[in-house]
Amino acid sequence: MKIALCYPPIPSPKGTPLLSQNRQFQWFSRPTAIYPVVPASAATLLRAHGHEVLWLDGIARGMTPEAFWRDLEAWRPDAVFVETKTPVVRFHWRWVAELKRRLPGCLAVMAGDHVSALPDETLANAPVDAVLRGGDYDFALLDWAEGRATPTPVDLAALPQIDRALTRWRDYAFRNGNFARTPGAYVMSARDCWHGRCAFCSWAALYPTYRVRPVGQVLDELGHLADLGAREVMDDAGSQPTGAWLRAFCEGLLARGLHKRLRIDCNQRFGALGAEDYRLMRRAGYRMVLFGVESANQETLDRLGKSLTLEQIREGARLASEAGLDVHVTLMFGYPWETYADARRTATLGRELLRRGHAASLQATWLVPYPGTPLFRELRASGQLLTEDWDAYDMRGPVMRSPLTEAEIRGLIAWAYRGHLQPRPILRALTRPAFVPKAARALFSHLRDFRAPTP
Repeated sequence: MKIALCYPPIPSPKGTPLLSQNRQFQWFSRPTAIYPVVPASAATLLRAHGHEVLWLDGIARGMTPEAFWRDLEAWRPDAVFVETKTPVVRFHWRWVAELKRRLPGCLAVMAGDHVSALPDETLANAPVDAVLRGGDYDFALLDWAEGRATPTPVDLAALPQIDRALTRWRDYAFRNGNFARTPGAYVMSARDCWHGRCAFCSWAALYPTYRVRPVGQVLDELGHLADLGAREVMDDAGSQPTGAWLRAFCEGLLARGLHKRLRIDCNQRFGALGAEDYRLMRRAGYRMVLFGVESANQETLDRLGKSLTLEQIREGARLASEAGLDVHVTLMFGYPWETYADARRTATLGRELLRRGHAASLQATWLVPYPGTPLFRELRASGQLLTEDWDAYDMRGPVMRSPLTEAEIRGLIAWAYRGHLQPRPILRALTRPAFVPKAARALFSHLRDFRAPTP
């Protein structure tokens, strides 16, 4: 079978859609591309089983719709696979209808967190031939292509190493604010988060069971990426494995000399690691660790299922930064139960971590309750959703009732971002002159996205 894995261009005055490999969708003013690890694994797995595969990411390549259709029609696939998310699912419904008009007989397959949560909606609104539920698109797409009624058991250790040439990894290697050194690349050591209980996270539903890849397999992948010329690698498992796995992984990086060739970034949770773990990670070549703070209010942390305290946040950020790691924290605003004072406390915490040097950067976003999450179910049942127009679920405005006005939330997000302009973050940035232009462009892009007065 000839199968095209596609990300059609989505022209919009909002900017570039951050669709692939992203747990929360955003439009970015500055074009950004994140390598979609699981669809890339699907493309590799299909080719390994004898299928012809076309990788066509019109978003990452900056293609016009006309150029994208020209390439797709010229290849004439038997089937097209599209990953979607809530804010662009309506666009993809229309796009699939256009696909059927242009290529009669071509089969259409959709996957993603939104259609996993609401498969019947997509089946009713688009002429799709299949909706793949869950996050293991690679195994599910192969089963569909080969007509298997019984799903293949998911064994991450059995997956072939991702074909980076087939999936054009360099299209994603430079336009990404996470990377201090380029070209950069993405891997996933696990699917997806060993905590897996955050009420707002759509990927917790996609991957309800945490699975970990063997240490040696991940090290082999990093070695291959280093040979291809990658200089930094983001491990985008929702939370990287800890304990014996992490120690063996760090020791493997050191033994293979990969700590001299690569910088490693990862997602992690506060409270899981101690000072010795962070020091070992730094010696093994880690540069940045991303942590979800989300709120500075204990009631909100508890309602979200974070299993986290403010003391753990402050202490974990301090320990990781003192070990020499760049700490990146994420904040969210717009909770229906938080007052203005509550929300300002969160922005203040982010600015405090930057001011003390316990965070190198932060990301502030509007809270979005995606279908399929416990938060969405709670707010829908209590009548707190303002709309179910999915186009509005794009982090650009409110979709929930809140005591705060839209202008107040925008102002707090912008104020949190302006924490990067405090003396210590500026001095820190000046010690890395090569990274300053990229960091400055990212900061001012975010400030454009959330224009508002200082609170």
